[in-house]
Amino acid sequence: MTSTRYFIARFAQAFGIHRRQQRMGEAASEMHLLREAEAHLGEAIWENVEAIEAVSVEYWNLRKLIKEHNGVAEKLTELEQRLAAAHEERASLLNAIPEPQQELIEQRQAILGELEEHARRRDSVVARAREVRRSYDGMKMKLEVLANEAGENGSDPAEVSKVKSRLADLKEEFTRLKQERLDIGKEIEAGDLKIDAIDAQLDEKKKERRVHASDAFQVIGDANKEISALRAELGLLETRMRQLYAEIGRHVSRHAMHDPACALASRSQRGLVDVMRALRRSIAFNHRLGNRD
Repeated sequence: MTSTRYFIARFAQAFGIHRRQQRMGEAASEMHLLREAEAHLGEAIWENVEAIEAVSVEYWNLRKLIKEHNGVAEKLTELEQRLAAAHEERASLLNAIPEPQQELIEQRQAILGELEEHARRRDSVVARAREVRRSYDGMKMKLEVLANEAGENGSDPAEVSKVKSRLADLKEEFTRLKQERLDIGKEIEAGDLKIDAIDAQLDEKKKERRVHASDAFQVIGDANKEISALRAELGLLETRMRQLYAEIGRHVSRHAMHDPACALASRSQRGLVDVMRALRRSIAFNHRLGNRD
């Protein structure tokens, strides 16, 4: 929102034209764009802010995180290459296996696929359970606060009842998720037993091939686990890096007009800084108009 549009809106308010939801919606949308721009600016100029004391912590943390990120990325690339090689070896071994054993191998593969799916389901259930536990802790704290306030100003019984009901729902959901995790664990155990049974049926005469195939499967399984762990680690590093980028971008863009060091650091992104300044002004205008409504 420009200054002209702001004064036009103020004029319209004087005649009873109120658009509070529109103003707050525009402010929220612009705030999202601003946060994205801050992260983008920080990523583009972070190497230029070493001399800016206000963001020195973010700068050196980024130096450390980027080094860690590059190290993890190299390990991930190496593991993916090993995994690809293991898949090729496995394919070669499977193609060489006689027909009578091929059906058993295909069954084994199908079960392994099911086990991987069960593992993903279990990870999803565990993640959801963490969210539920966090929500439960938040509701529990809210109930404690309401109870403490009851002695001072009195609390809303309806609100307390609502919180207790929510706590009960969360507890019930957590119990359900816990049972679901146990059930999935049993399915995984059953799948492991099936794998053992199929392995026991493989022809002893093909033992050498079977050992090689088992080695290939082990490599693939281990590589997949390591790759999953490394990708998760990369995700955490990138999230933290993005936060630091945003903090740097926020500080530099706010002080570029009156701080020579910030102006110098953001010189290559001057257009973006101007856009961010306009966004902040527009957000302030929209909030001002929304509060007046």
